[in-house]
Amino acid sequence: MIELTPSVIMAALLSGAIIGLFLGTFGGGGSVLAAPLLLYAVGVTDPHLAIGTSAAAVAAIALVSLAGHWRAGRVKWPCAALFAVSGFLGSLIGSTLALQVPGDWLLLAFAFAMAAIGLSMLRRPKSEGDPDVHITPKLMARIAPMGLGVGSAAGFFGIGGGFLIVPGLMMATGMTLANATASSLVSVVVFGAATAANYGVHGEIDLRLAGLLLAGGAVGGGLGILAAWALASRVRLARSAFALLIVAVAAYVGWKAGAALGWTG
Repeated sequence: MIELTPSVIMAALLSGAIIGLFLGTFGGGGSVLAAPLLLYAVGVTDPHLAIGTSAAAVAAIALVSLAGHWRAGRVKWPCAALFAVSGFLGSLIGSTLALQVPGDWLLLAFAFAMAAIGLSMLRRPKSEGDPDVHITPKLMARIAPMGLGVGSAAGFFGIGGGFLIVPGLMMATGMTLANATASSLVSVVVFGAATAANYGVHGEIDLRLAGLLLAGGAVGGGLGILAAWALASRVRLARSAFALLIVAVAAYVGWKAGAALGWTG
């Protein structure tokens, strides 16, 4: 395991704050930065260890952000709970498959997933959504299979999956972006915890680093909730800027993975 020097501790705390800030603000996307931050900012060398540790930290950080959104009354619990429960099995399946993939190949796939995440965040929803949406049998039939698919992707890539959960909830239920952002955190917690548990069984989690990420994320998550209110009128611009950041990080991760595989100089 990596030695906890002052520089490593500071890097982990700052990384957690960044993750928490974006999770609290957008509900999704922040978790996809966790593994790259552990690898390239903190100094973790094993991709599987980075993904397992980030999954544990993201689940805990998302729980902190969820508490704030819950108190503000933005979480649509019936829809959120069904999505999370249906995706739980998928996250176990996805993380089990990922553990069988060599680390560098997993990072390369992760880079492509990051690029897709960033590009998906640039899309504008067709409508603002219904703030008074209530769950119905018809909605249940749409939410459950979507949750299973998103959970599988989240488990495989070791991410919270909020970037998929937010549009998935909006598509399946017609809820607003604000409600989907808050409600997605329920699934981020569940998917992250399931993935982390699977990686933990295989010894691929550093609880020390996860704790440092959580400490930083608690601060960042609180700031993110405030930022979500402040950016309410400019959320599209903020999401677009964040999406471009994710695409840039994806290019870097892909380049590093390609270099490890001997594809780049």
